[in-house]
Amino acid sequence: MNSMTGYGRGESSADGARVGVELKSVNRKQAEVVVMLPPEWEPLEARIRDAVARVVARGRCEVRVSLDLPEGAPAGPRLQRDVVAAYAREWSEVAAGLGLSGAAAQVSLEVLARCPGVFPTQDRSTVVDPEAAWPATSAALASALSALEGMRRREGEALERDLEVRIGGIRAALDRVRALAPEVPLRHRQALHQRLQAAGLEGVSLDDERLLKELVVFADRSDISEEIARLDSHFQQYEDCRRSREAVGRKLDFLSQEFHREINTIGSKANDARIAAEVVLMKTELERFREQVQNVE
Repeated sequence: MNSMTGYGRGESSADGARVGVELKSVNRKQAEVVVMLPPEWEPLEARIRDAVARVVARGRCEVRVSLDLPEGAPAGPRLQRDVVAAYAREWSEVAAGLGLSGAAAQVSLEVLARCPGVFPTQDRSTVVDPEAAWPATSAALASALSALEGMRRREGEALERDLEVRIGGIRAALDRVRALAPEVPLRHRQALHQRLQAAGLEGVSLDDERLLKELVVFADRSDISEEIARLDSHFQQYEDCRRSREAVGRKLDFLSQEFHREINTIGSKANDARIAAEVVLMKTELERFREQVQNVE
């Protein structure tokens, strides 16, 4: 069982340059991989996505690729004076053609600086060919994924321990409900007898056919044996999820909904104060269970 949140970083070298890969994953119902890398390295994006998708089955994972160049590597903007001069001549010819003069015909350096090609930047990513750097990038990515997996696994173990506590609380409450359930019709029979006596109807026997029918109907309506059996089945499904090596977050989310359905039904059918108190305890533990399941991959 893994958590959806984690962090990992890896580094490797290529032609004297150092490639760094940073991974961050957070909760998300579906799997989503966001890759941030230099535009010139976009051909690597599909390979990076595939590698991450083989590890991250659920959650949003951000991948950031960085490149540190060796000293002396060319980088940074350089003013292209011939390009500036060409733009200035073009603007002068346009102004003359429109009959503009004076301030209206002047072109500021600020305008010229915004013209394409005036400050072409030799991007750091162009110094190292992305295809040639893929082995180093792949190695850095593998290292980052390994660190990410380790962190998600450790957090997942903590989540599993907490889920075990919640499931244990629900099991214990259900065992108490199981023991109380057979007593509910008997308690109702006694309560009915007391109400008859309080109403001064002591001559009415509990063996009266109408009363027996009422007791049978009550026993049928308050029977929670099916709900208890289904909850036992859900406990087994939880154990199967806990032992699974696959992503089980969605299954556990669905299972928590099924737990809620059966516990609610027990509360509405039992018609017993002691069982109602146990239902409140089960709902409390289930709510904590559902909150933690939202973090499971």
